[in-house]
Amino acid sequence: MTSKVLDQSTKAISQTDQEAIAPVTPQSSAPSLGALIRRPEMGSFIGMIAVFAFFSVFGGSNFMSLGGAASWLNVASELGIVALPVGLLMIAGYLDLSVGSVLPASSMTIAILAGHFHLPIIVGILASLGFGLAIGFINGVLVVRTKLPSFVVTLATLFAVAGLTLGLSVILTGSTSVALRSAPAAKLLLGDYIGGKFQVSIFWWIAVMAGVGFLLNFSRYGNWILAMGGDSISARNAGIPTDRLTIALFMASGMCAAFVGMSQAILYNSAQVAAGQSFIFNSIIAVVIGGVLLTGGYGSVVGIVLGTLTFSIVSQGIFYTGFDANWASLIIGVLLLLAVLMNNTFRTMALTYAPRKNAKARP
Repeated sequence: MTSKVLDQSTKAISQTDQEAIAPVTPQSSAPSLGALIRRPEMGSFIGMIAVFAFFSVFGGSNFMSLGGAASWLNVASELGIVALPVGLLMIAGYLDLSVGSVLPASSMTIAILAGHFHLPIIVGILASLGFGLAIGFINGVLVVRTKLPSFVVTLATLFAVAGLTLGLSVILTGSTSVALRSAPAAKLLLGDYIGGKFQVSIFWWIAVMAGVGFLLNFSRYGNWILAMGGDSISARNAGIPTDRLTIALFMASGMCAAFVGMSQAILYNSAQVAAGQSFIFNSIIAVVIGGVLLTGGYGSVVGIVLGTLTFSIVSQGIFYTGFDANWASLIIGVLLLLAVLMNNTFRTMALTYAPRKNAKARP
């Protein structure tokens, strides 16, 4: 009799314990609407949808056509290839203004070597990419060794590379514009149109997107980059090779800028010294619209891509409306301010969110 009572009591206690513990276990692993809203990319996504809807209404069928989509996708692909490594640098707490000079310098490099001196196109391609890597290496070493702000260092290299490009172009060719006739294979892979509308650079953008996404989200280097942006001193004390990583990030930025400049020269069959200056701030604007903090330590690849698309839609969509194209700069300025405010709001929501308990505590 006593044994039976003890068994019943034990079962009752076990059942009570299970009931108390069960509510703590999550009922479902599916993402909730609240979790999606608190994502850091949500502000960028809402902004892109709003901009796209606006130009869909006022741009009409021309904006929604294949030609209209190609116009802003082509711009987004070239800007995106530059913006993604620039975004990684900004997440790590640095800026790279030198892309505005590296891009035309690499364009002139391949045009002078393969167009003016008639060397094999592969020599021009390797020289262009090597030039971008070299400028990135110089930027990284100067930032690491001098401890100067990256803004100052890359601003200096921006003007230095621009002057070097102009001076050498005039000395070697006697002109600031050089024609280029590339081989069919290089044209097909680096500077051609698909269906007569879409640039092949769109596929290169997707490739860079995948590579940077893997780096930031699925490798230890992504954690290192975020840690550097949060507190570089603590990251160094934790054993992260901050100096080497900084140099590598600047080299990646320089190489991607050189790639875009090289592909533009192949696409347009010419290169000019003055091209590419708009990429300096356009890339930063796209990254900031995408939710990356200028102070570092926060950002995502999805956000950068959405910010790039938003900027490209605005810059090209204005031409499909009846509005004066001069208003595009005003729209981009207002969009930038709204995007920063919206991203700050969603970031605050994500950081201050505390999940509710699924069940009230039992008395």
